[in-house]
Amino acid sequence: MKSDKYEKIMDLARRRGYLWSSFEIYGGIAGFVDYGPLGTMLKNNIINIWREYYVVREEFYEIDSPTITPYEVLKASGHIDNFTDPIVECKKCLDSFRADHIIEECVSVNIEGKSLKELEDLIRKYNIRCPKCGGELGEVKRYNLMFVTSIGPGGKRTGYMRPETAQGIFIQFRRLAGFFRNKLPFGVAQIGRAYRNEISPRQGVIRLREFNQAEGEFFVHPKEKTHKKFKEVEDEIVPLLPADRQMDKSIDPNEKIIRITIGEAVRKGIVRHEAIGYFIVLTKKFLMDIGIDVEKLRFRQHLPDEMAHYAIDCWDAEIYTERFGWIECVGIADRTDYDLRAHMNHSGVDLRIFVEYDEPREVETYEIELNYREVGRIFKRDLKLVEERLKEMDIEEMERMVKELKEKGRYILKVDKDGEVKEFEILEDYVKIKKVVKKIQGEKILPHVIEPSYGIDRILYCLLEHSYREEKDRVYLDLKPKVAPIKAGVFPLVNRDGMPEIAMSIKDALRREGIVAQYDDRGAIGRRYMRMDEIGTPFCITVDGQTLEDGTVTVRYRNTREQERVKIEEVVGYIKSRLNDL
Repeated sequence: MKSDKYEKIMDLARRRGYLWSSFEIYGGIAGFVDYGPLGTMLKNNIINIWREYYVVREEFYEIDSPTITPYEVLKASGHIDNFTDPIVECKKCLDSFRADHIIEECVSVNIEGKSLKELEDLIRKYNIRCPKCGGELGEVKRYNLMFVTSIGPGGKRTGYMRPETAQGIFIQFRRLAGFFRNKLPFGVAQIGRAYRNEISPRQGVIRLREFNQAEGEFFVHPKEKTHKKFKEVEDEIVPLLPADRQMDKSIDPNEKIIRITIGEAVRKGIVRHEAIGYFIVLTKKFLMDIGIDVEKLRFRQHLPDEMAHYAIDCWDAEIYTERFGWIECVGIADRTDYDLRAHMNHSGVDLRIFVEYDEPREVETYEIELNYREVGRIFKRDLKLVEERLKEMDIEEMERMVKELKEKGRYILKVDKDGEVKEFEILEDYVKIKKVVKKIQGEKILPHVIEPSYGIDRILYCLLEHSYREEKDRVYLDLKPKVAPIKAGVFPLVNRDGMPEIAMSIKDALRREGIVAQYDDRGAIGRRYMRMDEIGTPFCITVDGQTLEDGTVTVRYRNTREQERVKIEEVVGYIKSRLNDL
């Protein structure tokens, strides 16, 4: 059965301290998971390798934002209105289910992009009943996935548990741009918890209500979505599943994936531009580096009707699992300027940055001058504020102002003063406008953003599944040494003759060098080897009778069970050198 491997992995994960059901002594709640000691170490190792890729090599800088977000932020970002799933309730037992999921489980039909009415019609057409009690299902409705809370006493201000880490980066864009001296492109990372109040999570660690994200936001010029290191990766072959091939029914389902160099994919327009292409390759390299099987990896382009409200293009890194099939683990999206523009419009704070041209350019623009006789008595002390704000306007805003004055006779000018936004109504007779030709040194632009977003929990489960090995006499996790929670098990062959003391001193020496080692003196040596194999420990070091004679120990490698004699004083260096070789 397909479920066998999943059940075996989860049994191992529970017994050995990788993953536990949350709130277990109270019956548990679906959609939550606890990381045990080894699971926490594995997760942190994955995150640290992610940091190595993005923060160290790609020069992203990391920030850390609150997990509680006020209503205004998520209203501006579109999450209040768009972050929804279709929900249907059983009329008999009153349990709720995701309408699209319950349809997919019962009949083989394409439900991508279906409206609420169309989903409801499918439920009626195929007489789909409640999976728990067999009762009739009701109306399909929209359900917002965010956890709501209140900020401060009395619940006067509404907040939400953040549905993604990205918004914290967009909110701080002004300060981040200053940190990078307004020089594009630049990358910002955030790693942390996000929350989605899933309707009926039934996929263990694959669909959680509280989960771990590692997201990068790569800010670029709207007209320059290239990448300076693209040449280094353009010959990398990637498995792509483009939208047009997904929709083409004439192509055999097993032949829809194309394997092509990322350079050719960009040149042919299969992948929209270099920036997305570069992060597709980086994602592939990262996943392979931690131990994901490349033969079970593909990059699927979102279909037009499944694209997120903020994206114009998105590719998911999907990993194959035996129970769940292909699951999305990383999303690489071109979010354009959607988020920055939304927050700029909603807050009134100008988030554009000034970009200098290589040489000055002549452009048609406007000179806008205040009619001081009219506005002096109206704006009073704020006159200087309005005057300075008019001088800061770029061509695009000037044109918008001229257009609105012609069509509506008024324009609302928003002025940011020390974080407080003031609005001033500008009427036609308040200003004198003249069209002119000017030489300009640069322009204000609102950057676009390319976002690689990693679901750490899903990646961790896939890694466990791809590492799981069964042999006649043992089960082991073929974890790479760099991600394995315990790097070395250290044993005395017997608990006498000073062997425990030598083994303990080796364990301590390894830990002093930052290598996580575990001492174990319980049971037969074969059983100790099996315990370490099962949790994925790559090396076992045994102190035995020969150690007392010549000062050497046995070092055993997990996968092959090969053994080698190494001098006690060389053990730390030996293990250190092997951690990155394998």
